[in-house]
Amino acid sequence: MSFNEAMSRCWVKIVESFHWLPMPARRALAGAAGAIFWHAVPKRRHVILTNLRLCFPEKTEEERVVLARKVYRRLARAAIDHGTLWKGSAEELQRFVTFTGLEHLLNEENRPVIVVSPHFCGLDAAGIALNTYVRGVSLYQTQSNKVWDEALLRGRLRFSNPVLVAKTGNDDLRTVMKSMREGLPFYYLPDMDHGRRNSIFVPFFGISAATIPMVSRLARVTRAKVMWCIATMTHDGYSVELSAPLENFPTKDPEADTRRINEELEAYIRRHPDQYLWVHRRFKTRPEGEPSVY
Repeated sequence: MSFNEAMSRCWVKIVESFHWLPMPARRALAGAAGAIFWHAVPKRRHVILTNLRLCFPEKTEEERVVLARKVYRRLARAAIDHGTLWKGSAEELQRFVTFTGLEHLLNEENRPVIVVSPHFCGLDAAGIALNTYVRGVSLYQTQSNKVWDEALLRGRLRFSNPVLVAKTGNDDLRTVMKSMREGLPFYYLPDMDHGRRNSIFVPFFGISAATIPMVSRLARVTRAKVMWCIATMTHDGYSVELSAPLENFPTKDPEADTRRINEELEAYIRRHPDQYLWVHRRFKTRPEGEPSVY
């Protein structure tokens, strides 16, 4: 076993041990870790602040720094909370992660269905906790660190044996569509910049953002209903809001549909700006002729 692998396995054990850490101690630890990483990871700090400058030009720089520091603390506590997600019982997770609108997802008449779950800090909590109620299908990105990849995958597979499809770019959607036809909800993350290929540029906070029109096209092909899943961190756990199926969606215009998805996502983010994972380079791909914003 290499030194890096040994260290990674040690960190996995540490995260698992956080299952027993009381919430006040988790919050304190998250505050300390967030402060350390604020100074220790300047590249991510630069990405967060750049995103906030683009999306919230009306705020002062001081306000954006305060918001960015909150994002770091959210990220730190989300990492710590994986101890509960990985080791807690189904009953414990259902107390830790509470849902509103769960009846929409459990209603068999809402099949097939795409559950649109953007990158809020409660993303993993919602995904794992949902599996205690219903089996689903989702795409996942493999990690370069094999130890962490195994730990994350093991955590996501704990309940209901969900169908997890590694993103390979080949037969991803065939497996997803087959699972949807069998009645499994598709848990989909809509808000990453996957490059120019297959993307269209639609506004996100008024900035042209490369966005894959997957929700619209897949919903139309499969005749699926679409609902939002917004997972936010609370003082003692997580709260997940599942919307009713969207009305008049999809249309015959994938670009208009994708614009709508971005607009509705923006509205959710404005309600909880410190809960969104601004660490991603959402505006990495620029229209032809535009310089990098990062």
